[in-house]
This record gives sequence, C-alpha cells and structure tokens, in this order.
Amino acid sequence: MRGCIMFRKNRQKGFTLIELLVVIAIIGILAAIAIPAYKGYTVHAKMAEAVNGVRYIATALNNYAQELTVGGGASAWPSCPDIAAIQTTLGVGLSSVGRISAARISQANGEIEATLVNIDGSVDGQTLSLLPTVASDGSIQWTWSGTVPTRYLPKQ
Repeated sequence: MRGCIMFRKNRQKGFTLIELLVVIAIIGILAAIAIPAYKGYTVHAKMAEAVNGVRYIATALNNYAQELTVGGGASAWPSCPDIAAIQTTLGVGLSSVGRISAARISQANGEIEATLVNIDGSVDGQTLSLLPTVASDGSIQWTWSGTVPTRYLPKQ
C-alpha cells in the first residue's frame, strides 16, 4: 500500500441549484403564511387601545345608570354626542387614546359608538359599538358590534 497512490475524487463544495430552489420555495411558503398572520396580530394589538377606551366608557356609563336607580330615579342614559360631552358627563377622558377619533353615547338606548383611526386601512374610519341590555335585576349586559370586520371584534 505504501507504493500505491490513491486517487480521490474531486468533489466541489456548495449547494446545487435544485437545493437552493427548494430552500427559496420553502421560505416563500412560510412568508406567504406568516405575513398575513402578523398583520392580523398587529391590528388586534392596536385595537386593544380602542377597546379599552370603550370599556372605560362602559364602566362609567354603568356607574351612571346605577347611581340614578339607587337615587330613586328611572334608568336613563346620558346624551353625549362627542368626546367632550363624555368627559364632562362621565368623567372619562379619551384625548390620550390615539386610536379613537370620535365617540358618542346614544341617549335612546345607551349605545357607545367609537370611530377608529390610526390602526390599519381595513378598520380606520370604521365604528366599534357597545350596546347595553338592562336585565330585570338592574345588571347590564354589554354586546360588541359595529362596522369593524367581525374578526377584529372583541370576544363577548
């Protein structure tokens, strides 16, 4: 064996074109799935600020209605056509909430309606509503609705 010369096959190092195309295809498939999911999560995260703002109004509105009934008055809703009236009547300031451009409370049925802004093109300008239903014991059940796509509405 000492005098025998062994020949090695010369193999080039690297990837073949097919291997590279497979990797690119896998990355493309993952990106096609991940990018829309990421967009949905970012919209949900931005919606959380608006949802919390509307919930603060609902809590204050619940307290307002209960104070009226405890004081011997009939159940009624305040007339708040804009954010300034909501702050004056209920003490809820929404000026620092950057995702709500307008809000109102309907005196007829107590519905809270907020117009969304600075979230995403699919929900900007849409409304998020919270409608109260008063039970016979005086408790209030809230129901989410609005013109926002249903996938972005908060869970009941």
